[in-house]
Amino acid sequence: MRSMMIIGGDHLGQITKKLEGEGFKEVIHVSGRKAQMVKRDIPQKVDIILVLTDFINHNLSGVIKRKAQEQGIPIRFSKRSWSSIYHELHKKEHV
Repeated sequence: MRSMMIIGGDHLGQITKKLEGEGFKEVIHVSGRKAQMVKRDIPQKVDIILVLTDFINHNLSGVIKRKAQEQGIPIRFSKRSWSSIYHELHKKEHV
């Protein structure tokens, strides 16, 4: 079972269903609006993090990126559109 944490955006709409179609059985969504988000930990069960860049401030984005790297969790940055999200999920990592 794959799980994803999405940070940013108030509502995901159909994105959750489309992610299920991509094999993500659990989607944890956090709007990222509260200042306390900077202090929140990433759950151990998360396989990948998606940051919706058009709905999050730069400071929180940097904190989440650092925490993800510390825990060895892949992180992707995307606009809220499904085409952007799909592209990020299927993008090959440059090694």
